[in-house]
Amino acid sequence: MIGCKFRFLVRCLALLGIQGCAQTTQLFSSQVVKPGVNSTRLGVIVNAADPLSVRIGKYYQERRQIPPRNMITVRFATGQTILSSKAFQQLKEEVEAKAGEHIQVFALTWAAPYRVDCMSITTAFTLGFDLKHCAEGCKPTQLSPYFNSISKEPYTDLQIRPTMAIAARTFDQAKALIDRGVSADGTAPQGTAYLMQTSDSARNVRAALYPMTQRLLGKRFDLRVVTADRLEHQTDVMFYFTGLSQVEGIDRNRYLPGAIADHLTSAGGMLTDSPQMSSLRWLEAGATGSYGAVVEPCNFLQKFPHPGVVMFHYLAGNTLIEAYWKSVAQPGQGIFIGEPLARPFLADQP
Repeated sequence: MIGCKFRFLVRCLALLGIQGCAQTTQLFSSQVVKPGVNSTRLGVIVNAADPLSVRIGKYYQERRQIPPRNMITVRFATGQTILSSKAFQQLKEEVEAKAGEHIQVFALTWAAPYRVDCMSITTAFTLGFDLKHCAEGCKPTQLSPYFNSISKEPYTDLQIRPTMAIAARTFDQAKALIDRGVSADGTAPQGTAYLMQTSDSARNVRAALYPMTQRLLGKRFDLRVVTADRLEHQTDVMFYFTGLSQVEGIDRNRYLPGAIADHLTSAGGMLTDSPQMSSLRWLEAGATGSYGAVVEPCNFLQKFPHPGVVMFHYLAGNTLIEAYWKSVAQPGQGIFIGEPLARPFLADQP
């Protein structure tokens, strides 16, 4: 029954905030989710005008044995971090015309552009450009239909293709990221989840989720709540969730293949020009997946990954792209980066 209770509680958190769950009577299925995404269902989008994108796409195709028909080549100007909604719409129409009905998720092969006007590029590709996913000031945005979903085929079921960027500054970094993701598959790592409670009160809001997460998942994985602004010299990091604008010492840990790490802050998703710590730093330090905001989201819990939800789905056998996307209720302002098909854990048995 852990699955049922957990899904019920996190849905409450997304829709109502931390308070009020006791008044909600709708329960969600306790069905265990089997992974539905693999290399035959992933479309890889390559920018032919960007030599690094082309090289990443070719290497990823080789390592993941992506069918040729799943490789989608487009061409647009490089050197930009933000696409206009008009330029993006033309790009998305071209991509959708080339994507077969079998494609359930997308992988991008660049770090920039990371944004489409007021949205992240991964959410724009997933849900389409829509001002409902944007906000001027501290306001909520549109709820994702994929949040905490049991869907195995998001395009078939919901007409959306969750998107993740295989983001890197150099080919060597991209290669290392891809290799980590591939090597993670089926390893069932016995690592640790570090849930950091920091001194930054504005960015430490996810700490309110830690007790429930530890209570419901603590018997399935080693979860540790750590009161500190940095984590160093740990050799078993599988999950690392924190809230700071700059996170010191992240390159002094060892991240297991498939590891997920992110920091709740305003501009982590500005991958190549952030005034804060770019989420790319997590991948460069050895993580396999991360997330960050591309525009000011304010510290809404719903706009950042819910640690318990991403761990729940990852431990249940979902791929990285499935588990991470299912953990963000309002993803319009955040970008997902990493190796999409990493799948360290075997599917649970009912």
